[in-house]
Amino acid sequence: MNKTLLFLLLLFGVSTAVQAQIDTTGGRYYRPIFANVTVTPDVIYGTAVTYQGTTQTLLMDIYQPTGDALARRPVIIFAHQGGFLAGSRTDAYMVNICTRMARLGYVTASIEYRLGFPITGFPPPAADTVGVAKAAIRGMQDLRAAVRFFRKDAATTNAYKVNPSYIAAGGSSAGAFMALEIGYLDKASEVPAYADLAGLGGIEGNSGNPGYSSAVLAVLNLSGATEQPGIIEAGNAPLLSVHGTADATVPYFQGRIGSLLPPKYVYGSGRLHPRATAVGVRNTLVRLSRAGHIPFENNAAYADTTFRAIRDFLRPSLGQAGTVLAAKPGSAQPAALATAYPNPADDQLRLQLPEAWALPTQVRLLDATGRLVRSFRPTTRELLVPRGSLPAGLYLLAVAGQPPVRVEFR
Repeated sequence: MNKTLLFLLLLFGVSTAVQAQIDTTGGRYYRPIFANVTVTPDVIYGTAVTYQGTTQTLLMDIYQPTGDALARRPVIIFAHQGGFLAGSRTDAYMVNICTRMARLGYVTASIEYRLGFPITGFPPPAADTVGVAKAAIRGMQDLRAAVRFFRKDAATTNAYKVNPSYIAAGGSSAGAFMALEIGYLDKASEVPAYADLAGLGGIEGNSGNPGYSSAVLAVLNLSGATEQPGIIEAGNAPLLSVHGTADATVPYFQGRIGSLLPPKYVYGSGRLHPRATAVGVRNTLVRLSRAGHIPFENNAAYADTTFRAIRDFLRPSLGQAGTVLAAKPGSAQPAALATAYPNPADDQLRLQLPEAWALPTQVRLLDATGRLVRSFRPTTRELLVPRGSLPAGLYLLAVAGQPPVRVEFR
């Protein structure tokens, strides 16, 4: 009797463990075992307020392997390119990658998200760094709502037969900025004060499906970048990047983005992966030698390379326990960081000091050689730093005992 009970308990435990993971046997998620894909267009996953104050209905197209009887399948959500001004969920590359991954057995989705930011001064067009940063946050919030949509569906109607612990997020160019933010931007202190995160609805936003987690299994960064590599921290989701080393639009290493727009300094894949390695986050970087921006979108060979990279990177995660949807107890929170805006600046910039810091007695401005060129005694947490007669170039704003802030006058 006791042996029988023990056997049943062991059997139940093994069954539970298997169900908590994804079965990758029989070539599933590696070979195109499904000949056809069924697309459900115009699925509403939320609504949100645009930068112009109107309400936008958020749509996605969902791709499923035709004839698949599996009850719980992993999901990949993709966001298109377009500089937060253009692009569509039906762009050719989005259709291609969603279809190819669905033929492996994934449920995939290509989303629309809020586009646009103020553009003035025609000719030439111009937009400030603040507007672009806010557009990226709005896109991130919409992508989070799409993740929550699938978790809500899994908990309610189960129309798409997904496993809520296995949802990956990816994107191309602007969409990759969003994917990196959804994976690694998890504290308000990581957002520059000028972006007014609270006014936009916070990190999670108000785009739909509240009450469900927006955590992801993995991040798929296709030619994207972040404002700071430091947002990648120990315990974060694994990171895959595919990036051309000659990308003149989003730098492979680091640099300014924007041509007709006032530029913003960002860090590309070549800087994000050393950071991920340093903090123990599983990561893979695919360098497309001498390739320009998003070459996979118009070159079949690069598209094949990117497809194989995504396929091979995701498969190990499917055999693991999936996304932890609750915060880990006792997890340490990193220190708050100071931010500067606009950065780069023409005439002056502002240094925003976190509330968690004691107000320093001195802030030092150092040139690229480390020489002190100016010092300030702040009386509030927002310090005005005028350029004066300083030449164009890179500088550091330093506070004793805290990480310096890299700034640029142009």
